[in-house]
Amino acid sequence: MSRVYDLFPHLAGREPDTRARRYLTPVSVVWTQGEVRDPEVLTDPTKKLQTYFPTNSGSFLKNKPGGEKAAVLVDFGVEFNGSARLVIGQLEGLERANIRVRFGESVMEAMSDIGEKNATNDHANRDFTWNIGFLSGNESNESGFRFCRIDLLDDADVTVQILSLDGVFIFRDLEYKGSFECDDEEVNKIWRTAAYTVHLNMQEYLWDGIKRDRLVWLGDLHTEILTVCSVFGYDEVVPKSLDFVRDITPLPGWMNGSTSYSLWWVLIQYDWYMHHGNFNYLNEQKEYMTGLLDLLSGMVAANGSEKLPGHRFMDWPNHDRPDAIHAGLHSMLVMSLEKGAYMLDLLGEPDVAAKCAASAKKLRAYIPSPANCKQAAALMAMAELDCAKKLNAEVLSPGGAKGFSTFFGYYLLRAKALAGDHSGALEAMKAYWGGMLRMGATTFWEDFDIDWMENAVGIDRIVPPGKVDIHGDWGNFCYVKLRHSLCHGWSSGPVPYLTENVLGVSVAEPACGKLVVNPNLDGLNYVSGSFPTPRGTVNIKHAKQNSGKIETQISAPDGVKIEVAE
Repeated sequence: MSRVYDLFPHLAGREPDTRARRYLTPVSVVWTQGEVRDPEVLTDPTKKLQTYFPTNSGSFLKNKPGGEKAAVLVDFGVEFNGSARLVIGQLEGLERANIRVRFGESVMEAMSDIGEKNATNDHANRDFTWNIGFLSGNESNESGFRFCRIDLLDDADVTVQILSLDGVFIFRDLEYKGSFECDDEEVNKIWRTAAYTVHLNMQEYLWDGIKRDRLVWLGDLHTEILTVCSVFGYDEVVPKSLDFVRDITPLPGWMNGSTSYSLWWVLIQYDWYMHHGNFNYLNEQKEYMTGLLDLLSGMVAANGSEKLPGHRFMDWPNHDRPDAIHAGLHSMLVMSLEKGAYMLDLLGEPDVAAKCAASAKKLRAYIPSPANCKQAAALMAMAELDCAKKLNAEVLSPGGAKGFSTFFGYYLLRAKALAGDHSGALEAMKAYWGGMLRMGATTFWEDFDIDWMENAVGIDRIVPPGKVDIHGDWGNFCYVKLRHSLCHGWSSGPVPYLTENVLGVSVAEPACGKLVVNPNLDGLNYVSGSFPTPRGTVNIKHAKQNSGKIETQISAPDGVKIEVAE
């Protein structure tokens, strides 16, 4: 039995697209302009995806010379990665018509012109014109969007019959093997939204954003990969993405042009190995990892301070704070050298492993100031460079979620957990990620500040005069105003945090050979969930008894040892 590419070998292509496609119907019509007849037809899930003739059904956009142009804006109900498919029936008055299509992660982005509030076509076109004919099917490029606006542009007596306007959802059709549920529905929604945010970015490679930043950024990948491990287990998009950046970054270059992103690559390799235990894959990194860690082990000053060169980056909100960046990079270098030494010992490179261990020891003798920066303090707590309780009391807790950033969300929550402040972490999570949900988010954003919510209108509404457009009026650095991505994988920190610190699962041996379960239900009465391992799925339930004691039930596959912390 043959396939088409057996008959025509060139059709085998370079590699198959392993992603799936689903057609999505708009859930509502947000707005119309001009003469639009039967716009509600666009929300009918029974409409056909095929053009046909003759018919009087469909939605009709009609223009008259000098009149107001017909337009319609629809909401698909949830952000997704994909394209728009417009099926046209009849066309009256012209042989061909011009249709403008605008995507938006928010209503106001879909209503904007290029350049207005920094609206762009960067990375993926989201504002373009189609010259359409009758009885035609038209499909756009991929982007990330929730809202779609269609305008009939011609200044003529013309009518266009739209038989259907659908979103084409393009995604990896994966099983959610990991799960999390508790008695606080807001926390459950945060977990689901964070997991979905990363899922959308699992495309040909693991991206940071599906509208803007459709790129493989190594620092951003660390939280994303912890989320992948917690929700999906193994997926080939992770090693494919890690190797992609490795292969385009010959030493002594820095991944994505930043020293910290090469440090993140080391930390990711460690976490990926601990979760999946694939020594053959780790061994494929041997030459590059040995060279990189040998380079990094020499970047310690005489006083024990890090002296990493080049572009020094921690996260965007602290981009202009060199003292905070220094404390963060110092902490990252300690963790990278220590975990790197462990991996190099496994790989049979004892000499460089010893250099790494010695440099890490020297770094530990120098304690930088967190510079009153929550992100720097979080990394110092994780590196155990200073007392987590002290850092939490002095830096992390004041102001609650004020000063949080989406990129560092996991590390901020994790540091509070290390300080024993589990209730404070839960409260901050609900204020910060819950704040995005209250602003209409269906995916989590590139950045967010809880102060942005003051007098702001959610992303699913047209902003009236006197109100703040939370998408178009805020943002900074590379994400000014509407250029701001509202689906960024680095914002998924609640997934690994809740999995590790509330459900209480931590990996103690490679390939999840041993898991330590230590639940923390501060503020919750019960938690249940599942955790994928290479040997199968572990199911866990915790319930708080009247006495305050936690009753735990665990089922685990053969080969996974479970240690329940006292």
